[in-house]
Amino acid sequence: MREKWSPNSWRAAPAKHIPNDYPDASAVARVEATLRNYPPLVFAGEARNLKASLGRVSAGEAFLLQGGDCAESFKEFHPDNIRDTFRALMQMAVVLTFAGGKPVVKVGRIAGQFAKPRSEPTETQDGVTLPSYRGDNINGMDFTPEERIPDPERLIRAYSQSAATLNLIRAFAQGGYADLRSVHRWTLGFVADSPAGERYKKIADKISEALEFMAACGVTPETTPQMKQVDFYTSHEALLLGYEEAMTRVDSTTGDWYDTSAHFLWIGDRTRQLDGAHVEFMRGVKNPIGMKCGPSLEPDDLLRLIDALNPDNEPGRLTLIARFGAEKAAAGLPRLVRAVQKEGRNVVWSCDPMHGNTLKTQSGYKTRPFDRILAEVRTFMEVLPAEGAYPGGVHVEMTGAQVTECLGGASAVTEEDLFDRYHTHCDPRLNGAQALDLAFLVAEGLRNTRIEARRAANG
Repeated sequence: MREKWSPNSWRAAPAKHIPNDYPDASAVARVEATLRNYPPLVFAGEARNLKASLGRVSAGEAFLLQGGDCAESFKEFHPDNIRDTFRALMQMAVVLTFAGGKPVVKVGRIAGQFAKPRSEPTETQDGVTLPSYRGDNINGMDFTPEERIPDPERLIRAYSQSAATLNLIRAFAQGGYADLRSVHRWTLGFVADSPAGERYKKIADKISEALEFMAACGVTPETTPQMKQVDFYTSHEALLLGYEEAMTRVDSTTGDWYDTSAHFLWIGDRTRQLDGAHVEFMRGVKNPIGMKCGPSLEPDDLLRLIDALNPDNEPGRLTLIARFGAEKAAAGLPRLVRAVQKEGRNVVWSCDPMHGNTLKTQSGYKTRPFDRILAEVRTFMEVLPAEGAYPGGVHVEMTGAQVTECLGGASAVTEEDLFDRYHTHCDPRLNGAQALDLAFLVAEGLRNTRIEARRAANG
């Protein structure tokens, strides 16, 4: 680990999953220089506010909901898609807040989540081998030699789409769409007809009754603005470090470096090498950051990474995102939690139940069985309290669209259904009904944790 940090010090470290096959390196440099002159997408003060909220999560006083697209695309960029994903996250947050009894910190995988690390650098179809699709900000999804060539100009388009997405999200979050009086209107049509929708309607009815009582007491959205607006933050995996470097700026009020491409960034399970470029870059920015933790991570290595990424043991700075898979979580997760607890490290523990539960069907579709997703979340909600830690968040790939990509759940998606609406550009996502089902499970776990804590406090 280098002692002196700068936004470009990562360039001297080994870098994985960053494309090095651009046809024209000078074109990449020109695009990065252009981006350095573009306005920030987010502001340092917003990132500090998120870090403070995550500090409350690390203390067990709030819960982190992080969700959105596996990989955003240029083709599906549409205000309705942004609205529906935002609305689905609001539904989940309502369930978690009301049934779980804790404020929810809302972070979207949105406005920048384009690039994806791939297991293999190439893919073969009908005897033809081409570079793998790596996300719309790198190359195209169509299986042609022209589309699969990395194009740095795609970074400019990704920036522009992120800016437009953020503009709409801010309008939704602050302009009245997030008003608690809208909880009934947030119900998507296909969710309303599902068992999860029925459960949600009951919660919405109770909230409406509570709001009527509060209004009679003089507490309304007009007198209490927090009732009609929410804080909503953006996040993505910090994979393309040239882009992240270009978006990293000095905060004029503190003199600190912030990556202004998103409020929250994370390091993937494939790029968390202690001496690697991604850890080197992320240790220097002051944003709240995350790190995926999978089965191959040993406790001692985790502690060394925590030392590098959060040397001051600052609450809210570092979120550890566990992604083991349903069959490995019970054996692997306790070892990591135990080590972190023993050393007294301040972290947020979050569960990614998606990436360890991916399989391929006989028909060739990548999917994720919903029962495995729920099983990993249950294990997470049980293991953390058993080790004296707080299960602080959930990190899911989901959409508000009526897709059929993950098997099972409230919408009872079968293998035969996958063909109907399989729209993802990368990995399978939960649809709105499945995401709401998951929120009810997490809320139940939070309620049980709260009850147990109360019993312990009362002897």
